[in-house]
Amino acid sequence: MRILKRLLVAVFGLAVWGIIAVYFALEGAWMSSSVATGDTDSFYAWAVNEIDSKNKGNSALVLIEDGQVAKRYFSNVQESVDGDTLFPTASFSKWVTALGVMSLVEDDLLDLDAPASHYLTRWQLPESEFDNDAVTIRRLLSHTAGLTDRLGFGDYQFDEVIPELEDELRQPRTSHGESVEVAVGIEPGTEFLYSGGGYSIMQLVVEEVSGVSFEAYIQNVLFDPLDMDRSTYASVAKLENVSSSYHLDGSVAQSFQYASAAATGLASSSNDLTNLVKTILSAANDPLLKPATIAAMREPHGFVMGAGIWGLGTMLYAPSGSGESVFGHDGANDPAINTTVRLNPDTSSGIVVLISGHPSLATNIGSEWVLWQTGYADFLQTERALKSAVLPFLIGGLLLLFAVFVSSRLRG
Repeated sequence: MRILKRLLVAVFGLAVWGIIAVYFALEGAWMSSSVATGDTDSFYAWAVNEIDSKNKGNSALVLIEDGQVAKRYFSNVQESVDGDTLFPTASFSKWVTALGVMSLVEDDLLDLDAPASHYLTRWQLPESEFDNDAVTIRRLLSHTAGLTDRLGFGDYQFDEVIPELEDELRQPRTSHGESVEVAVGIEPGTEFLYSGGGYSIMQLVVEEVSGVSFEAYIQNVLFDPLDMDRSTYASVAKLENVSSSYHLDGSVAQSFQYASAAATGLASSSNDLTNLVKTILSAANDPLLKPATIAAMREPHGFVMGAGIWGLGTMLYAPSGSGESVFGHDGANDPAINTTVRLNPDTSSGIVVLISGHPSLATNIGSEWVLWQTGYADFLQTERALKSAVLPFLIGGLLLLFAVFVSSRLRG
């Protein structure tokens, strides 16, 4: 009986310690940045080495400090790469879309809490067991509208005709060829579930409310005011200074176009995205949105395991230390396209990484930047954070078992 009691004590202690170890892991306590906090030169050297050693395609890296460019780096395989070179940005497109949507909100042309259906005439959500009127603009922006498509938009060859937006919403071409419906599949507002289809709906909302094409609207309210002269939703097949696509092994891959401009169709340059970052960091002089609007986009709406990871079209990577969040958006697409743009409001710092040739390198560098800036692991690095808890758990567990053993011997 005494042995069983001690065994239960040990098991309970290990369980409690395991929970504590995981909690601190998710807080980044067991992780440390590859370089010393505040040492920009060292972080830049580390990031350049990561790019040179792991990407056999094209890359652009920009570090921003105190609202100004501190470092730039470009790498290339076959074509020359500079600050104006266009890269596909994949799902980073959604953040740009959200910024455009919020400009309509500021102009009182959209109500965040109104049903999206109130603005639509060309297409409507299919009927379901759930109330489609609960699919609001706010919930579409934050991936909490109950849509279960999980799109993943498929590729279109450059010689293919892109379907009308309504047709793409009715029958989207998916990245893996599966049949998907843009429809409500869970109760709106109950959980975070990433939806590319929701941003196609937002594209249609922008067009119906503004009276012009989505591309023209974003050009007018974002690209032109911020001198984002290279950014485009047009097919890049005939444009100049465009990065080719590459496989992980460095071989040239085919480039494609996409039906959903709002969700995944933006091509941009590091210069343009740097202009965007600098503008948002100096929000008092923002020609696009008011500081209060940018701040509202960082309020958490999408939660996973109690952690607020998504605002209004905005990824909330990790706490910044002042009660704010490091924010921005990533993007990834086949075969090896990866984008990250992240901002730290506490330090007026930012990072832009555009990669063609590696499926996750931009995200990995961006995550290391967040850890370097804040000491916290971002939510995209959950697996790495959990792995960092293994050694502390083992050490603590062994000490706990030793303490139980010693205690049992002392008590006879």
